[in-house]
Amino acid sequence: MKKIISLLITILIFSTCISAQHLKREMRAVWIATVANIDWPSQRNLSSKAQRDEMRQMLDQLAKNNINAIVLQIRPTADAFYPSALEPWSNWLTGKQGVRPNPYYDPLQFIIDEAHKRCMEVHVWLNPYRVTNSDRTDLLSKDNLYFKNKDIYVKYGGKTYFDPGLDETRAFLNRVVEDVVERYDIDAIHFDDYFYPYRVANEEFPDEATFRKNPRGYAPNQKNDWRRNNVNMVISELQQTIKSLKPWVEFGVSPFGVWRNDNVDPKGSATRAGVQNYDDLYADILKWLKEGTIDYVAPQLYWEIGKKVADYEVLAKWWSENSFGKNLYTGLYNSQLGSSDANQAWRKGNELVRQLNMNRKFPQIDGAVFFSAKMFVKNKQGLNDSLQNNFYKYMAICPINRNIQGEASAQPQNIRILKDGKDSFLIWDEVNEEGGCQIAYYIVYAFKGKKVGDLNDPANILVRTTENCVDLRELNQKFRGKFTFVVTAINRFKHESTPTFGVTRRL
Repeated sequence: MKKIISLLITILIFSTCISAQHLKREMRAVWIATVANIDWPSQRNLSSKAQRDEMRQMLDQLAKNNINAIVLQIRPTADAFYPSALEPWSNWLTGKQGVRPNPYYDPLQFIIDEAHKRCMEVHVWLNPYRVTNSDRTDLLSKDNLYFKNKDIYVKYGGKTYFDPGLDETRAFLNRVVEDVVERYDIDAIHFDDYFYPYRVANEEFPDEATFRKNPRGYAPNQKNDWRRNNVNMVISELQQTIKSLKPWVEFGVSPFGVWRNDNVDPKGSATRAGVQNYDDLYADILKWLKEGTIDYVAPQLYWEIGKKVADYEVLAKWWSENSFGKNLYTGLYNSQLGSSDANQAWRKGNELVRQLNMNRKFPQIDGAVFFSAKMFVKNKQGLNDSLQNNFYKYMAICPINRNIQGEASAQPQNIRILKDGKDSFLIWDEVNEEGGCQIAYYIVYAFKGKKVGDLNDPANILVRTTENCVDLRELNQKFRGKFTFVVTAINRFKHESTPTFGVTRRL
């Protein structure tokens, strides 16, 4: 009997801990990869309507999981998923580079509208240097910059890249980012792990001539430092470009999961990865975090717990201790779940459930980004069920970025309940703000009884909405008796306003 009682107490304590760890502020993002039609569109010959239908279905599935941000790839190979005067339409969208959708629409604007309607942030994902995924430059549009100025490109590993050592490359990349930030209502600019390309065996990256022509004070034996400086400069310049236009737009990077191994650098992680950001991709992530030239980091921790050369637990702890106070989201590999090519950890049980549980040990981890979207549609190993019933059971607001100064918007006013026959509407005056204080959406809290309860408990969030009116009868929750409602506003800085006074009504 004592053993049974002890077991019941243990279960109760465990359940209480799980319940208490639902966070009101948590990044829950998903990468939507367009290169090679990984996630969207599913193929290159889809009609404009079919593309839009696919995206709506994908966003609906993510919304069911209480995902609050998407990371959309809009420039996979120096091309565009939006109308651009700088780069051609992507062949991954229409089947041929330079050909626009027919019937015409703007995919990026469409997706921003649809995501924001669902109260999801849109982080747009660009690849800085890659121009082709193969040696087929003949597949490029005749209007591609490649044919107008071949001197700024290099060939490596059978692919074409912008030369990172050139001032022209940095200037052009800044123009591309400036164009996107200026024209679109995005929430962040996002880069992944592709800076200098991954090393190709027995082939040196062909930038010796560029180095000799413009060494910028680096000695002949310091080419690696010069390469890192090339990337450092573009990162710093891009941060300035973004913030000069819209200070609330974040700049995030999702690097390869290992900065350096500790047998190479004592500040590195206890790993033995075959690739290191600092040494192979020339991306000094720690410098950017320390100096604040990026606003968040989402390292791709695509290995299982216990992997000898790169243990998820070791890396989650290391990044927690080396994020320099910046927002940290772990990149999780849901595409690996149940794969026949994966090792046993990914085929037995759900490795991501183990990793999400482990993340709770590290308060510095502000959330997760999943690669990639189509796996949620497939619900591999019941991941959707785990999110909906446990980890993401309640809605969450994206974390405030600690590297960006911002303020709360005005408090919503004049909250009231109107009844029309059997219908009941919760209404408040629309908040009109500008810039970063512009309203992204409203949050409606509901409490049983006549008192306002805990606004920090996400279980009390009834709905998020971009409208200033909620039809209470259309919601999943069935109201019986007296309820008290409170409304707040979330702005583009992700700050929450002062709540309204509670309004109580018997429904």
